[in-house]
Amino acid sequence: MGKIIAITNQKGGVGKTTTCVNLSRALIREGKRVLLCDMDPQGNASSAMGVDKNRITDGTYSLLTGAVSAEGAITRTRFGEVIAANKELSGAGIELVLQAEREYILKKALNGLRDSYDYIFIDCPPSLEMLTLNALCACDSVLIPVQCEYFALEGLSDLITTLRLVKQRLNPDIDVEGVLLTMFDARLNLSFQVAEEVKKYFKNKVYSVMIPRNVRLSEAPSHGKPVIDYDYSSKGSQAYIKLAREFIDKNCGKAGR
Repeated sequence: MGKIIAITNQKGGVGKTTTCVNLSRALIREGKRVLLCDMDPQGNASSAMGVDKNRITDGTYSLLTGAVSAEGAITRTRFGEVIAANKELSGAGIELVLQAEREYILKKALNGLRDSYDYIFIDCPPSLEMLTLNALCACDSVLIPVQCEYFALEGLSDLITTLRLVKQRLNPDIDVEGVLLTMFDARLNLSFQVAEEVKKYFKNKVYSVMIPRNVRLSEAPSHGKPVIDYDYSSKGSQAYIKLAREFIDKNCGKAGR
């Protein structure tokens, strides 16, 4: 049975979508069956996986409103399989408020796909709203990207409070999959200081791989490609390849216990 993982952080600009796209792609290249579910109305994860957001007919919005099945919402690209989003999704949060068990709509939809994939990743919007709550109720665990800067630590505290509340009231099985340090700059003492603080709190949940600041990571989405397909030899690409292997190793270890 596949594992559902939400990639989330209430603070924007931490590399959340970059991680969702490139970890998904790296795992596919490692032979894993992966589905990316885009829950952000900006649809950046969708376009970075080669989806034309302006031509989406059935995607996350249609799935959440019951207009299409989970299987029918999937777009297949040369980089992977995506339940795609665009600005149409921004109205879904309001529509869901009127529905019964509105926090669990995504969970019910994705559960039917578990046997078809090893991992289902959900790219969450950078805020706590109905779309994010649906992702947190649907997932088994959360992967938290943390930018190596001071204000990232403040946002992390808010996120932990949110996860604690979700675990108490909505999804008792939710767990922290891992914490990923992003935009690491070895020239700055601050990067090392933030890394140490995060490791003190999360201990072995922090991935040993750190994602560096890398211009290729920023350029790849504008070409509608994951960085691995845009520039395989770049530092950003190689970091996500290593992360995928560490991710697999950790999950194999959990499965073996």
